[in-house]
Amino acid sequence: MLEFLFTSDAIMALLTLTFLEIILGIDNIVFISIAANKLPKNQRSKATNIGLLLAMVQRIVLLLFVSFLVSLKEPFYTIDLTWLHIAVSWQAIILFSGGIFLLFKSTSEIHEKSETPKHNEKEFRGKKIKSLSQAILQIVIIDFVFSIDSILTAVGMTNGLHPNHNYNLVLMIIAVMISIGIMIGFANPIRKFIDAHPSLQLLGLAFLILIGFMLITEAAYLSHTKIFGNMVGAIPKGYLYFAIAFSLFVEFLNFRIQKKQNQKLN
Repeated sequence: MLEFLFTSDAIMALLTLTFLEIILGIDNIVFISIAANKLPKNQRSKATNIGLLLAMVQRIVLLLFVSFLVSLKEPFYTIDLTWLHIAVSWQAIILFSGGIFLLFKSTSEIHEKSETPKHNEKEFRGKKIKSLSQAILQIVIIDFVFSIDSILTAVGMTNGLHPNHNYNLVLMIIAVMISIGIMIGFANPIRKFIDAHPSLQLLGLAFLILIGFMLITEAAYLSHTKIFGNMVGAIPKGYLYFAIAFSLFVEFLNFRIQKKQNQKLN
């Protein structure tokens, strides 16, 4: 086992998997930050850390049931009409449900923030998540949706790396543990930064809307959905991450400009 873990192929695969888990975990951190920031201040860090630790446990458990996870890709029902064709699978249902949940959650949050000036502070605080367990439950549910995609990708990357499946499994578990450890280190500073800048909160919610839409289209793609003979294609994740990176870069420039203007006024 140790000889395999210290081979160049295993080390490169570990670094790649860790990087992949962190990149795919960005949307998870955004959701966790927004959910945790609705709690009282003394519970926010705890919710973030517990949410990420449960995410790690959940992903390891899912890795132990990889064969079951892969079986979710197989369609169990087919809708075949003159204008619509869908091969329904459990994976597609989970991704579609997660996408709908993100769209609903994000649009509700944006509506609440935009309508806040019309309500008093007491009424606004009444809408906050006051239960730590309620916030963690939301985090665990949405992480389950994100985990399926990242784990299936990881399984595909390690397939054929070693003839013993258990060796590949240990490599994936190590990658998950390292990536979650890195995310725990950065999650709370990111959460505090998002909470301190309202424009970033709206930007993060906009990202979640994009991710929700991407999950819905991916569910349609995995179901081989055809509408009037046209196949629904998957949106490459690179486009999404480029849009997020570009938006954050523009927001960073906006911060710099505002900072310089404030310095001139002072």
